[in-house]
Amino acid sequence: IQLMQYVIYGIASFFFLYGIILLAEGFYTTSAVKELHGEFKTTACGRCISGMFVFLTYVLGVAWLGVFGFSAVPVFMFYNIWSTCEVIKSLQTNVTVPGDQICVDIRQYGIIPWNAVPGKACGPILENICNTNEFYMSYHLFIVACAGAGATVIALIHFLMILSSNWAYLKDASKMQAYQDIKAKEEQELQDIQSRSKEQLNSYT
Repeated sequence: IQLMQYVIYGIASFFFLYGIILLAEGFYTTSAVKELHGEFKTTACGRCISGMFVFLTYVLGVAWLGVFGFSAVPVFMFYNIWSTCEVIKSLQTNVTVPGDQICVDIRQYGIIPWNAVPGKACGPILENICNTNEFYMSYHLFIVACAGAGATVIALIHFLMILSSNWAYLKDASKMQAYQDIKAKEEQELQDIQSRSKEQLNSYT
């Protein structure tokens, strides 16, 4: 449990720093830089960094999609146990079906091996498990973990959309910058030719 706590602390710190880096990268690929520094300039290094963040965010999104699916399994398991306990409690007023026949087999979820003993809880034993504080605390924590993983997946998808847009903006801006450089060079050459022709005309006159 302590190892998992350290892992969670490390993941939270990593994503906090990664979010700050993505925020800074987003500012430096939008018009905010043009407003602060005047003329917009882009480099091959900047485009490579933006493309690297797109790839890294995509990989993290796929990984967290797996974490989200994995965290949904214990939520489903705890929900089935809780609903079974509610059925046992409701049978106290209706004794048509004995409570001892209602069981939950944890082994069928793949959490523990099939040769584990005991792997099944029935009747009053299952009801006692559901009445413990640890059961409800674990159930709520797994729900929070599943919701957090889902929110992380949504955030990464949102970041990926923004980063892809920024990368396309940088790519188009680099092409526009190259076009403007060529155009400025051609205009300068045209001005030089005109100035030379004027000088020659003045010399003739």
